[in-house]
Amino acid sequence: MLLKINPQNPPQRLIDRVVTILNQGGIIAYPTDTFYGIGCDIMNKKAISRIYQLRQRKKNKPFSFVCSDLKNISLYAKVSNYAYKTMRRLLPGPYTFILEGSRQVPKMMLTKRKTAGIRVPNHQICIKLVEGLGRPILSTSAKSPDHAEMSDPSLIHDYFKKQLDVVIDGGTVPGQPSSVISLFDDEPRVIREGLGDVSSFK
Repeated sequence: MLLKINPQNPPQRLIDRVVTILNQGGIIAYPTDTFYGIGCDIMNKKAISRIYQLRQRKKNKPFSFVCSDLKNISLYAKVSNYAYKTMRRLLPGPYTFILEGSRQVPKMMLTKRKTAGIRVPNHQICIKLVEGLGRPILSTSAKSPDHAEMSDPSLIHDYFKKQLDVVIDGGTVPGQPSSVISLFDDEPRVIREGLGDVSSFK
């Protein structure tokens, strides 16, 4: 199903419709401030396993996930004063922060070092979905067989077909990756330079 949602002012009834699908273990494609993402409820192991198959990804490579705000992040990660101040300055925005996960995070979403990649995209559809679900949403970019990220919702819909329960058409997105910054042990490290400015970490 291809569902058109206004990215600036998402109607609550459409958000609720997608949240119902997430609550039922569904997999969705949704717009972010970088790429279109593929996601599910991070508490649903079956749905997560389906995304591993979909992306042909090894189970020892966890996906990152989307939170709605800093308060939400603090439920799912150990946030020091330094990490809090850093993220408050940059979020919402095109960043993925690597933090130590809390006990709330399912083990399959954590690395061996118990870290997790966490995003708060500057995109109303993402934020409203997480708020409606009451839990984070898994985040991995929608990719074609040649591993190119896909930024067109109708192409995503045509390619994945019934492997996805709903594709949200939220218009165009930048089509560039987020910057990935590790704040583990309060030692900032730039893992990947993407859309977000990382000059303050160099």
